[in-house]
Amino acid sequence: MTILAHLKSDVIHGAYAKAGGHEIESGKFASPESSAALAANVFAYFCGDVEAKSFPRDGNFSFLTSPVECVDLELSLRFPWSGGMHPWLDAVIETKGWLVGIESKRYEPFRDTKTNGFSEAYDRDVWGSGMQPYSALKDAIKCGKAQFRFLDAVQLIKHAFGIRTQAAKSGKRAALVYVYAEPRKYPNGRAILEADFTAHRHEVNRFAKAVEGAEVRFSALTHKALNKEFETSTSPSLVFHANAVRAAFLGNEFS
Repeated sequence: MTILAHLKSDVIHGAYAKAGGHEIESGKFASPESSAALAANVFAYFCGDVEAKSFPRDGNFSFLTSPVECVDLELSLRFPWSGGMHPWLDAVIETKGWLVGIESKRYEPFRDTKTNGFSEAYDRDVWGSGMQPYSALKDAIKCGKAQFRFLDAVQLIKHAFGIRTQAAKSGKRAALVYVYAEPRKYPNGRAILEADFTAHRHEVNRFAKAVEGAEVRFSALTHKALNKEFETSTSPSLVFHANAVRAAFLGNEFS
């Protein structure tokens, strides 16, 4: 089953029905390689007023200083203009003081071809001085001085700009968290090289160093590491959820 039995399937269907990717109706959500299915099953558990407050605020999310108020799936955080494409985040977490965008990856780092696609719109002086590290990396990618083979750095920069735009409107601090899987093989049995995992991690670290100190805080962790944080919760239901996610999605993970 694509959606775990203990989750509210209507929440997931409702979120993706409003999103731009048509993941469910196109059949992509049901694919054994679906990144959307992994993200939805991980974060849908926290969708709801009571459930959101159970989101752990330790480990990689220790920067959150107050309880989580809301967790949404597939949310668009728009740029400060009306036309064109706007970023969709796999999940968005809100507290009293923070807006946190989650970008989740499964097989994409080791499968998809990355682009350096920035239109002239991204050169507008609308991001503020605190986003200069992201803008500088954008410019380096555009001119070929910075290259990424496994990490979709272009997408992450666009997400950071969208998160910053929406956080500034509400007076909140902003963060982008990159959560990625490390599957040892594709569903057809073809292995993914350990060297590719290593190269991807190096690119993640290089990206993190490039945007260090920016207004949008960046951090990254594996899905396996995130799931381990859930497994150590004092909440029996969250531990149950973590075990279900591990059994359904993470049995093929590199460790």
